[in-house]
Amino acid sequence: MEKETDKFYNIEEKPERVVLVGIDRDDTGLSCDESLDELEDLAETAGAEVVGRLIQKREGTSRSMYLGSGKTEELKAYCEELEADGIICDDELTPSQTDYLEKHTGFKIMDRTLLILDIFAKHAASAEGKVQVELAQLRYKLSHLTGRGKEMSRLGGGIGTRGPGEKKLETDRRRIASRISELNRELKEIEEHRGVIRERRVNSKSPIIALIGYTNAGKSTLMNAITGSEVLCEDKLFATLDATTRRIKPTEDYGSEYLFTDTVGFINKLPHGLIKAFRSTLEEVRYADILIHVVDSSNPACAEQMKVVYNLLDELNVKDKPIITVFNKSDRETTTPLSSDSHADFCINISAKYKQGIDTLLLKTEEIVKSFKTQIKALIPYSKGGLLNNVYKNCEIIETEHRPGGTYVNVYADREYVLRLKKYEETVR
Repeated sequence: MEKETDKFYNIEEKPERVVLVGIDRDDTGLSCDESLDELEDLAETAGAEVVGRLIQKREGTSRSMYLGSGKTEELKAYCEELEADGIICDDELTPSQTDYLEKHTGFKIMDRTLLILDIFAKHAASAEGKVQVELAQLRYKLSHLTGRGKEMSRLGGGIGTRGPGEKKLETDRRRIASRISELNRELKEIEEHRGVIRERRVNSKSPIIALIGYTNAGKSTLMNAITGSEVLCEDKLFATLDATTRRIKPTEDYGSEYLFTDTVGFINKLPHGLIKAFRSTLEEVRYADILIHVVDSSNPACAEQMKVVYNLLDELNVKDKPIITVFNKSDRETTTPLSSDSHADFCINISAKYKQGIDTLLLKTEEIVKSFKTQIKALIPYSKGGLLNNVYKNCEIIETEHRPGGTYVNVYADREYVLRLKKYEETVR
């Protein structure tokens, strides 16, 4: 006879079955279908199973209704037919819109912002990342508490404004506001530490190159291909959130070292709460000397994704930096034939996965770095050994020779070292 203890039970949690909902507004940016394709990738990254999608074509939404009343009833029947567990809307919903959909469909309602926040919470690994995500989540929750509690929080009291509901709402607000203040203090300390590290990088004179681009474009794969590091790479949206910096020497005969920084990926409709919370991380691009814009050329919507990246750069006030655009995943058959970018100084087709085009990318990077510097020839006296050591560390050495009067150097140098070598320039014969 089989014992009860010998039985095995499958307790694996089933993924939530969700229906995606979007509004076709005919505005600029990704089309509604492309945006829902991206929302489906987000849902799957969060662990959900997409069983259907519904689109309504309309000019806009009201503050209280995301869909029209007829479309809401259609959505309810559609979800019941598919035996869905929940609904994900492709925009950030107001509290009233969420309430209306929950009340009239009877299903769990989520929006794009909540979904992205859930993914960020799942993938945050560093202390800074966790603080940033929790801060964004609490700001989102507080804004929705505020909206949903207006009727319960009117000044002056009166019918419908008293009772335990008001107390609970105000208590929740105070708790969230208190936690936000605490997290802001933690984040400020982390930002100060990041600022010290950033200052050291700037003072090191090593060129800083930031990898930017749409999420899942292949930035981390390219980072690994260039630096030989092992940054996490997965075919998922927002697989990595924390900025990672690695130091390399691009070629054996090149004097200077480079600092490559892998930044968090951008996305269409990136929640403002996340932009604010991750501002210190995103601002790494503001301190970079060169931006390498990684584009997934196998994605049919890559042209629109490029626009999203540049719009976010404008929002971060990152302008007038040299840009190299790399059209990644050129090994795939679905690659979109793009070869130009009006914002970029150079465009290169690469395959980060197979390390194709990496040498060309590094040569173009060197070309831009050299444009920041001036070629100078000098004869450094042997008594100035400290200066010579610094020149070896911070300048690109073209040629050196030991002569009777000192060490002859032919180098590319930044403004500081040009001024320091100027007094020895005239001694060269």
